[in-house]
Amino acid sequence: MDFNDSAEEARVRAEARAWLEESFPVWRSENGDPPYTTEQARSWHRALAAGDYGAPHWPVEYGGRGYGPVESAIWAEEKARVGANIVFNMVGFGMAGPTIIAHGTEEQKQRHIRAMLNGNEIWCQLFSEPGAGSDLASLATRAFRDGDEWIVNGQKVWSSQADEADYGILLARFDPDKPKHEGLAYFIVDMHTPGVEVRPLRQIDGDAHFSEVFLSDVRVPDANRIGEPGDGWRVATTTLMHERMSIGTSTGGYTFPFVKLAEIARSRYALDPVVRDNLARVYTQERILDFLNKRILSKLRRGEIPTAEGSILKLAIANLSSDAALLGVHLLGPDGALAGEGPQQHFLWERSLHIGGGTDEIQRNVIAERVLGLPREARPDKGLPFSQTRTAG
Repeated sequence: MDFNDSAEEARVRAEARAWLEESFPVWRSENGDPPYTTEQARSWHRALAAGDYGAPHWPVEYGGRGYGPVESAIWAEEKARVGANIVFNMVGFGMAGPTIIAHGTEEQKQRHIRAMLNGNEIWCQLFSEPGAGSDLASLATRAFRDGDEWIVNGQKVWSSQADEADYGILLARFDPDKPKHEGLAYFIVDMHTPGVEVRPLRQIDGDAHFSEVFLSDVRVPDANRIGEPGDGWRVATTTLMHERMSIGTSTGGYTFPFVKLAEIARSRYALDPVVRDNLARVYTQERILDFLNKRILSKLRRGEIPTAEGSILKLAIANLSSDAALLGVHLLGPDGALAGEGPQQHFLWERSLHIGGGTDEIQRNVIAERVLGLPREARPDKGLPFSQTRTAG
């Protein structure tokens, strides 16, 4: 692996570090410490956008800096270093935005990209269904063409921030007589359209980050379709790739930091060998995740395209989040059973990282097939019309 920045990369890092050190502490002192409300996160994002850092990986003509993968990774590292990975509109910036830029019409880009960048639009993902999670292509939500509109009926679930969202990215089936991957279409849905019903799902931590969404005769203009009918899976693959990379590279927003675990341990223990060993395990995982990110950077610097690294990163971040939260609760002793915004909060929601963005099992399948070269799982429905599969019934 190459640990050294090139001259241009060093310039990007120094510029990003200087801007963050000047801007983030000022913003944080005005808005308090985590957890952040939606409006506080929106405020920080607008500060980023004002400094041209709202979405630096987007093209310059759409308000970004035109950063390539290496520069984007450097920016993510610098944000994590100062604790500025505050999650806001992750579906918009991590999934919908890159997908619209890659596959959308110019009209769609002009309509949504700037509004997203300015923090005026929050987005959600309408992909997973009660019967189609890991096997997403088995989704049953239907879209019928009616002139210049599509009529959509179905149910989605585990949709992050759907209760706050202005728009959603929707994957639906327009032709059940085609094989399951071929009969899909991809749409932008206005979440305020009649027929869209959002029901928040209350979690064990008391929050309602996820929702189930019911679509009853929802009319979607054909102008909101991304790609041609039948291109839905190809477009969705772009979304899923960006989703996994967003989760894997955003360590500061998903794990309870090692430095805070060490502070808790020092304040409550004499750092006996067992505590030291547990701390060392979490620290080692943090460093491994750091090296995994550097491995991707090294590949990109050589002009190579990462393959299963997104899946490996997601597994690593999920495992680190679980282990760090569990250790934090143990270190708090009896206080760990009380409601709190530190390790307790992480402990209550960290399991979702093993599911969202593709389950651990799916990520291991990707790694097994693309890295280890193991045989693919049997697909008895391959090539069959969706209407003839068990899922369709």
